[in-house]
Amino acid sequence: MAALRCNICGEAPVYYRYYSGEKLCKRCFIESVIEKTRRTISKYKMLSHGDKIGVAVSGGKDSLTLLHILSNITRGHASEIVALIIDEGIEGYREEAVKHAIQTCEELEIEYHILSFKEAYSLTLDEAIKLRRDNSLAACTICGALRRRAIDLLAKEVGVDVIATAHNLDDVLQTFLMNLFSGDIQRIAKSRVLDESSELFLVKRIKPLMEIPEAEIALFAYLKGIPFQRASCPYMNESIRSEIRSILNEMELKHPGIKFNLLRSYLKITSNLKIEAKRLVCSLCGYPSSNPICGVCTILSGLRGEAKRAKHPNTTKT
Repeated sequence: MAALRCNICGEAPVYYRYYSGEKLCKRCFIESVIEKTRRTISKYKMLSHGDKIGVAVSGGKDSLTLLHILSNITRGHASEIVALIIDEGIEGYREEAVKHAIQTCEELEIEYHILSFKEAYSLTLDEAIKLRRDNSLAACTICGALRRRAIDLLAKEVGVDVIATAHNLDDVLQTFLMNLFSGDIQRIAKSRVLDESSELFLVKRIKPLMEIPEAEIALFAYLKGIPFQRASCPYMNESIRSEIRSILNEMELKHPGIKFNLLRSYLKITSNLKIEAKRLVCSLCGYPSSNPICGVCTILSGLRGEAKRAKHPNTTKT
């Protein structure tokens, strides 16, 4: 029976961390996730004393776990936390997530601000998907670009110093492989651990959960009794991300620890890539862009063009 004990305190374990061989009880597992997040923040110098932190909160397990952890570890450090909630407008899906986000903010006594796609762009994600032509643009591509911009807009309005996103280990690796498979070296180079502030945009982005596996975040949320949306986004299977997720999980089962090996490779590659990015500003919105017109404006222009053609189907291009 001695083997069935927490390696730290000797209590009954609830989790076996296969990549390290640790058996952990509920309390020690929760503390280990909090401490690992604290070390990640310290290692990469993600926060400074007194930072006003804007946490991008979706209402899922990752963002609500991040909100709980940051609320815990910044206590007494004069840091202010506000939640940035984006409502993309996915009928029958986002309502529950936004409800959980607000509920958690109220329980933790954290100020929150909400911005919807409808307010920011005059259309919901559902409407955007209906407008796209021949499914040429993946729903995740549209949502990702518009969501990042909406977070930027809300962060600027609220006046935060840092935007904390809940990207976990699996998210970081999936994005890395997606960019690698598509041959987008420029995007890999730009996806460093810290999206540093610049003359063009003064708020940096951090990923405090980047060294925590998705499965451990899910268990953390369950053990802490954090209510979160369990349903998957109805558009998620349009992206190659789902396939890469399955491949990585299968590899991890066969070779425990391979995800952390890949993370180390990602960190070495991004720290050594020397690709000079174009310093441009979008001619339409004024945001930083690698092209004369940014991705967000390109997407919105295309969708609005489709909306006009839908209203006036007999209009022809001259």
